Amino acid sequence: MTVRKKTRCAWAESDALMRAYHDEEWGVPQRDSRMLWEMLMLEGFQAGLAWIIVLRKRDAFRKAFAKFDPHKVAKFGKRDIARLMGDAGIVRARAKIEATIRGAQIYCEMEDAGESFSDFCWSFTKGKVIKNDGKSRFVTTPLSEQISKEMKRRGFKFVGPTIVYAWMQAVGIVNDHAINCFRRK
Repeated sequence: MTVRKKTRCAWAESDALMRAYHDEEWGVPQRDSRMLWEMLMLEGFQAGLAWIIVLRKRDAFRKAFAKFDPHKVAKFGKRDIARLMGDAGIVRARAKIEATIRGAQIYCEMEDAGESFSDFCWSFTKGKVIKNDGKSRFVTTPLSEQISKEMKRRGFKFVGPTIVYAWMQAVGIVNDHAINCFRRK
């Protein structure tokens, strides 16, 4: 009996951690506000780097940022920034650290105003997943530009259209699995 190999998106084939991330998480519609925010912050840390770097450091990021609890992160101050800048387990970029703290504050402000972060994120597609053709490869779209603009207007940082599009793919707002990928459906 021959074992049939799963066909995946090509980017996920080179590394066991990337395969697991692809198979279990990438492109799965995420509706949890906290998790949507965590992934947006991690995508921001990825700016200028390969995603595998952030993925390998994700457990350290979660430890350093109080399991990405926005209510806790929103209260981080100068001591926390100094601690994070000294943490070799994460990407030590002051601007990205400060952007994450500010992002947590914005998240909490939205919540205090009665706005769910999940509802906000999914409002741009009316709650529906955008399923692309499985052949085209985008780095930005008019929708990622629109979401980026609105996030920037609210004060989020490291949310340019390319980062936003990668986040949209990661959290399943967009289904960009390759046409022959077992996760496409």
